[in-house]
Amino acid sequence: MKNMLSLMQRIPAGYKQTEIGVIPEDWNVKKLGDIGDSIIGLTYSPSEVSYFGKLVHRSSNIQNNQLSYNDNVYVNKRINEKLILKENDILICVRNGSRDLIGKSVLIKGKSVGETFGAFMSVFRSDKFQPFIFYLILSNLIQRQINQSLGATINQITNKTLNNFQIPFPPKPEEQTAIVTILSDTDALIECLGKLIAKKKAIKQGAMQQLLTGKKRLPGFSGEWEMKKLGKIGEIITGSTPPTQIKEYWNGSIPWITPTDISDKKDIYNSEREISPLGLQVIRKLPANTLLVTCIASIGKNAILRVNGACNQQINAIIPNEDADVDFLYYLIENNKQYLLGNAGITATLIISKKCFSEIVFSFPKNKYEQTAITTILSDMDAEIESLEQKRDKYTMLKQGMMQQLLTGRIRIYANN
Repeated sequence: MKNMLSLMQRIPAGYKQTEIGVIPEDWNVKKLGDIGDSIIGLTYSPSEVSYFGKLVHRSSNIQNNQLSYNDNVYVNKRINEKLILKENDILICVRNGSRDLIGKSVLIKGKSVGETFGAFMSVFRSDKFQPFIFYLILSNLIQRQINQSLGATINQITNKTLNNFQIPFPPKPEEQTAIVTILSDTDALIECLGKLIAKKKAIKQGAMQQLLTGKKRLPGFSGEWEMKKLGKIGEIITGSTPPTQIKEYWNGSIPWITPTDISDKKDIYNSEREISPLGLQVIRKLPANTLLVTCIASIGKNAILRVNGACNQQINAIIPNEDADVDFLYYLIENNKQYLLGNAGITATLIISKKCFSEIVFSFPKNKYEQTAITTILSDMDAEIESLEQKRDKYTMLKQGMMQQLLTGRIRIYANN
């Protein structure tokens, strides 16, 4: 009785406790199967797969709740009408080797209407409420039910399981519409930022092609460019690893960079594993502003180590000479990853040895001021792109919070008169 009274005291006025949590008193709890139905896709034989016919969407086609049209597959047979995608169908990945992909969904719009879907996909279809249900499927409420329903060995949710998922349901369509409008407007803003980021990246790529090859010269610079080997641009050092069995060499505060520490960011300050001053003594120390380039397996990933540190043997480091701008070197490598791959040895694992790496030739402006001027332009572009990415990520996080609040009725945006 005491626990019951305590629970009642925590439920705000106008709300009720249900099996899926606290929701407004005028909302209901429904199963998806009470509102619509799930339809599983088909498996097609190799003889039915073609380069023409009806496009078949697979789990790999769902990316960021949008349909990707890369690596398209078609089927050249007559398709049952119920397997043809309709406006506002919700296409859901229901089986995949990766548990993280189960539940990934997209709301069918535009050119995808009239296409079809494969065996690892299901469609949830209803005469109404679809956009509202789509956001519920994306929410933590449904994703949590998906995770609870997955087996230990088979990553699959059946149509029966999908139809039994429970959702909070506002009975008035006007409230559903108001919630969907807010979330879809936020989606539109995120999509707009994504397109702007892609455009800015394309502009930067074009600028790199022009500026880093000397095809376009900046005003005030007319000096010569020369062909130089990387070994003549700076000192090349292959990293190494302190003995792991000696504990005193590890868990310090000095970064020890491996390829997994290198992301798409230009500057790097920290590493997942760090070494101690004693550990640094037994390997080669790298000064700040050293360029790190991966030369085994994931060839061409690069970053600038902005603090004193070290790296492992999968990385070749360039300590630039006085006449070389390290940021220019970074962009030069970034723009020539395929060129680096072409210099890799043909072995079970792609590798560029220190000797081979030192012999790779690039066109290089003799004037360091020209290098720095080019770097300034590209760095400013990077800063603008990073700012837009941070803004997009901020709105994405904001949307996640809004979904949690709006789809459970914790925040009401439609007056219940």
